[in-house]
Amino acid sequence: MEDHLHPDLDQQAEGAAEEPQNTAEPQAEPNPSEPVESAAPAEPVAAEESAEAAEPTAAGQGTEERVDYSEGVARPRPGDIMHGRIVQIADDHVLVDVGYKSEGVIPLSELTYRKIGSAAEAAELDAEIDAMVLSVDGEEGSLRLSKRRADEAEAWNELKDAYEAGTVIEAPIVEAVKGGLVSDIGARGFIPASQVERGYAQDLEPYVGQTLRVKIIELDRAKHRVILSRKVVLEEERKQNRERIWSGIEEEQVLHGTVKSLTDFGAFIDLGGVDGLLHVSEMSWGRIQHPSEVLHEGQEIDVKVLRLDRERGRISLGYKQVLPNPWDSVEERYPIGSIVRGKVVRLATFGAFVELEPGIDGLVHISQLADHHVTRPGEVVSVGEEVEVKILRVDPAERRVSLSLRDAGGYQSQKREPYQEGSTAPEGDGATIGDLVGDDFKDLLE
Repeated sequence: MEDHLHPDLDQQAEGAAEEPQNTAEPQAEPNPSEPVESAAPAEPVAAEESAEAAEPTAAGQGTEERVDYSEGVARPRPGDIMHGRIVQIADDHVLVDVGYKSEGVIPLSELTYRKIGSAAEAAELDAEIDAMVLSVDGEEGSLRLSKRRADEAEAWNELKDAYEAGTVIEAPIVEAVKGGLVSDIGARGFIPASQVERGYAQDLEPYVGQTLRVKIIELDRAKHRVILSRKVVLEEERKQNRERIWSGIEEEQVLHGTVKSLTDFGAFIDLGGVDGLLHVSEMSWGRIQHPSEVLHEGQEIDVKVLRLDRERGRISLGYKQVLPNPWDSVEERYPIGSIVRGKVVRLATFGAFVELEPGIDGLVHISQLADHHVTRPGEVVSVGEEVEVKILRVDPAERRVSLSLRDAGGYQSQKREPYQEGSTAPEGDGATIGDLVGDDFKDLLE
């Protein structure tokens, strides 16, 4: 019975071949008076016992939570992509359950292109990931895996499409190295320092942690080489902005810009694709010696378009035009007859200019410097000296203020040279004979 239930495969094949011959042999006719013995019941028994014999294998597979690669399944090979779940995170590696007889190990260097100090910075427990097989070692089949290489393999097709189409991609910057920036875009991307800005970027550290819009300018999968450029994107955007600005710019418009650079004669303002010149004379209502007294590089300001030269591509800008004009309320601040203090800023043959406030200069005519004859203004005042003056006349339309040093009463202390050559300057409080006896003469005349 045992041999019949458990024949070898060869015996089963032989029995199956001989069975038709037996069925061809003549059989005795059954006797109706005797019970007929049938062999049919033996077949279910054999089938049942065969099923019982097969149960251990099926049960063994069913009790495992993962597929047993050691029995009847091909051994993983380097380069295979396996899907698994992170089951343990250590400082320098993670363990991944990929359904094989042993868990796979991903070293810290194979987790990501990012510069990290611990695996916990780039891995999460129970997270499902894809990993590439690097090696299968020993009889136990220990797996060494790489997540970053699996990510690269998955991302490569997308990078190829972006490269061929010339589309802009976003690149998280993970590290600054000598000569450029490293980006994690699925694969390791490199941005040379010459491709970070429109000009050369000296300090690369501030870019770490940022996400830059870039284009792929070189792609070589065999060398794992992906070269990116932000400069190309900036140049294209600048060109588009230039066309947009020139199509809509008009004189007298107020635009927002950024101080790009300073020179002795002014500043260049970036209007978002087009540079305009802000001359030093248009920076302030007051006098300035250098643009750095008012502006600094990188400062955002509003400017007014003064003149346009479309043929030569030049834009002249004004900054003081968007600031309050001190001449608008000059009559209120400097009423006629009031005594104010100012600084001598310039001397001319006909008088001295006194700055009352930035943007407001008044003229002290040479005849108003002293009550005696003055040949040169320098005989009485000097540049940089602070003096008190009297307001004689204010003309906002002509932007003129007439002043008098003589009528303010302080001209004697400002005297630099004697009236007549060879004489000495008076001592004491500087009172004249007219001051001392003037009232007596007036009484006699009356």
